[in-house]
Amino acid sequence: MQRQWSVQAPGEPEAEPGGEELWEQEMARLCLPQQPVRVLPYAMVDKRFIRQLREPEGVKTSCWQQWRRRRQTAGRRLGEAVRRLTRGCGLWEGALYEIGGLFGTGIQSYFTFLRFLLLLNLLTLLLTSSFVLLPLVWLRPPDPGPALNFTLQCPGSGHLPQTSVSKFNNLLWNVFTGRAFNNTYLFYGAYRAGPESSSTYSIRLAYLLSPLACLLLCFCGILRRMVKGLPQKMFLGQDYRSPLSAKVFSSWDFCIRGQEAATIKRHEISNEFKMELEEGRHLLLLQQQTRTQRACHLLTYLRVNVLIGLLVVGAISAIFWATKYSQDNKEESLFLLLQYLPPGVIALVNFLGPLLFVFLVQLENYPPNTEVNLTLIWCVVLKLASLGMFSFSLGQTVLCIGRNRTSCESHGYNACDYQCWENSVGEELYKLSIFNFLLTVAFAFLVSLPRRMLVERFSGRFWVWLDREEFLVPKNVLDIVEGQTVTWMGLFYCPLLPLLNSVFIFLTFYIKKYTLLRNSKASPRRFRASSSIFFFQLVLLLGLLLAAAPLGYVVSSIRSSWDCGLFANYSAPWQVVPELLALWLPLSSQRILHYLGSHAFSFPLLILLSLALTVCVSQSQASARAIRRLRKQLVWQVQEKWHLVDDLSRLLSEPGSGDSLGPESPVSRGSRPRSFCPGFPCPGSPGPRPRRPGPSLEDPAGLRGVSVPAHRFRFPSGSEL
Repeated sequence: MQRQWSVQAPGEPEAEPGGEELWEQEMARLCLPQQPVRVLPYAMVDKRFIRQLREPEGVKTSCWQQWRRRRQTAGRRLGEAVRRLTRGCGLWEGALYEIGGLFGTGIQSYFTFLRFLLLLNLLTLLLTSSFVLLPLVWLRPPDPGPALNFTLQCPGSGHLPQTSVSKFNNLLWNVFTGRAFNNTYLFYGAYRAGPESSSTYSIRLAYLLSPLACLLLCFCGILRRMVKGLPQKMFLGQDYRSPLSAKVFSSWDFCIRGQEAATIKRHEISNEFKMELEEGRHLLLLQQQTRTQRACHLLTYLRVNVLIGLLVVGAISAIFWATKYSQDNKEESLFLLLQYLPPGVIALVNFLGPLLFVFLVQLENYPPNTEVNLTLIWCVVLKLASLGMFSFSLGQTVLCIGRNRTSCESHGYNACDYQCWENSVGEELYKLSIFNFLLTVAFAFLVSLPRRMLVERFSGRFWVWLDREEFLVPKNVLDIVEGQTVTWMGLFYCPLLPLLNSVFIFLTFYIKKYTLLRNSKASPRRFRASSSIFFFQLVLLLGLLLAAAPLGYVVSSIRSSWDCGLFANYSAPWQVVPELLALWLPLSSQRILHYLGSHAFSFPLLILLSLALTVCVSQSQASARAIRRLRKQLVWQVQEKWHLVDDLSRLLSEPGSGDSLGPESPVSRGSRPRSFCPGFPCPGSPGPRPRRPGPSLEDPAGLRGVSVPAHRFRFPSGSEL
């Protein structure tokens, strides 16, 4: 039923000149075809009227414009249908919807993060298979020739430690240590290729550039999700608070019919309110602090951070000595246990470290939010520092970084103990990845499950205090980021490690889902999805940089093994790039590339980058000033509109004014403002106001302080809307 516009009563005073000017400015803005009609915050009837304003009756649209509009509409509808189909057929969509409804968007974002990591690993595996494995199988590399005759003057026994492991020729143990796959494409040593001049496709170049391309694609994907997941109040300011009235009256989905879906939706709305109230309480506590309290808080904060820093230094020192001892004592009878000594020490450090951090922070009686944030920061530092120290200790033992040995001086690495050092490093990363997954399975079924069964079985103070395990999102995120960082570290030494990590992530999703639904309880601290996604991607980006740094050093500066792999005859893997450029490019192109890589080009490039950075900083500052001015202008406009609402309320409250409202002519449609702040309260809107004496506007929904239209509609039957 079409709505009719109400006319101005004969005795009603005309609108104020200020309102008329605002309305004329708004109409002039709407008539400009700069913004599509479908994105305007108006009802469908108003959008049709705006479309008529933009297309007068006397002007006919050309056939080309009509066809282009129909094509754009059809393309938009097709894209929306494809997106809906993709969301419906996406991986784990039903499980993610259930988790988000029952436990909130913060915990749901962790499982979405697992899906994102799975897609990254599958993309990495696809690139490696397409550019390395398939061409390698198709070209059929030649059989490896006889081993190069090197005379090694090694102290001690004349045999290599690899032959002493034959007494542990157990298939299961070899699978767990990676020795069962030494001659497969899982590790670097199994890849062979002929001379570069004998083939048009370079396997060596593809093997070298595939890990770098994978890291670059992962970096772009992480950066895109970081920008997408930035918290909204970073753009709107710290004082911006979303109105609770919007969540109260617009959160429910009236298309829900099933009882299970309704229960999930109620839990989701409840979690949103808990999150909003918790953030409001935290902001209020920060505003109530005095300067003295802030100074004392800063001193205790520094003291706790110094103590935690000392603990982190001790932890990474233990990891360093454990890795060194494990690599230097391979020939002893305890070699079976020493294989997993570094992963075990890393797991022990990452388990005991957060407990000690929480204990030290709780001694100072910090607020819950400060306590969680401080512990979380140091847990991130501990995780990444442990992996960094593990890489450094491996480099010192295998590549003789900072050590002087005879084999290191002649070959650039410890050739006496490691004939194929790339395979040895790949085995260490393989064992670390296996150990992380086994630890996840063990905690889920040997700790969380028995704990839940005991709590449900027995009663008492101790069991009430013990309770179920809390599902801590930051801890689980750090665990999965650690596994992904290890995978990125092994892209060069273990090219198929992303396949193994994809299987682990796939199984981890169902293990964590079972743990969350059956064995755990949600943490009392709520996480907003945007903040959680930004934190996840930030930690993952730090892990990516940690993995890329040693890989770049090895590719550019470390000599490859003389006994295995694609780069056996090269001083460093990157040397294959100048060789191929000399074979494929003319002399002039080689000179241009040589100049681009020289120091003479770095100075102009540095100047250009400095100018670009200056321009970007200036633009960002100008944009920030413009945003502040627009925010002030928005507040002023909303206050003006509220003045108009007060005038309208006063006019409608006069006796006999409501009966004189009749149908409005189309000519008088522009005589009064059509809308105010669309939706719910905007910045600058007043709070709840006391009820005026005498007759006033009815408020059937109880929405005091919510913006309302400045005009009233009347149906043909006479009932008002």
